[in-house]
Amino acid sequence: MEKSHRVSRLSVHPRLGPRDSIFPGNPDLYRTVDTNATCSPHLQECVLAMEDCCEEAHSAQELIRQGTYDLPRINHVLDSERVFLLVDESTVRRYKADLTDEIEPQINELLLRAEKGLQVLLKRESMLQAKAEASSTRPSSRAAANTTGMNKLDVRRMQMLARQRQKLEDEVAALQAEVDAMELNVMRK
Repeated sequence: MEKSHRVSRLSVHPRLGPRDSIFPGNPDLYRTVDTNATCSPHLQECVLAMEDCCEEAHSAQELIRQGTYDLPRINHVLDSERVFLLVDESTVRRYKADLTDEIEPQINELLLRAEKGLQVLLKRESMLQAKAEASSTRPSSRAAANTTGMNKLDVRRMQMLARQRQKLEDEVAALQAEVDAMELNVMRK
């Protein structure tokens, strides 16, 4: 089995002179007397093996870095909780038709109720207008007969009728707004 002799990267560019000591003072004091000493072949093999390990660690680190540099983005994508469901147009039309079939009778019923309520309120309004006109003509005839004016009971009735009339007019306006809104919704469909 032959040993492959490989040159260390550190020894590719050897120093020109002797290595300087890190200790202060005369470096000759710390040098060994035997200048012909050579390194053990096992030491050289250890250095070469260490360099191989360092190169392998470096390449492994590069490989791991390339495989994991996108991890934060991938985590963000995977943590997303949004779910999108794509449905074709025919399914949407079918559900819309089903919803229309379900809601349309209820809307028609509400429209009929609103129309009936409006008719009742219009009748009340016409009756109250007739009462108001009748009551407005009575005090003038009484005023001619009675010089002191209307009695307290008639004044209270007039005030009560005026309040009722105003309340009914407000209800009629609100119902008319509801009817208009419902008719507009029906026309849109």
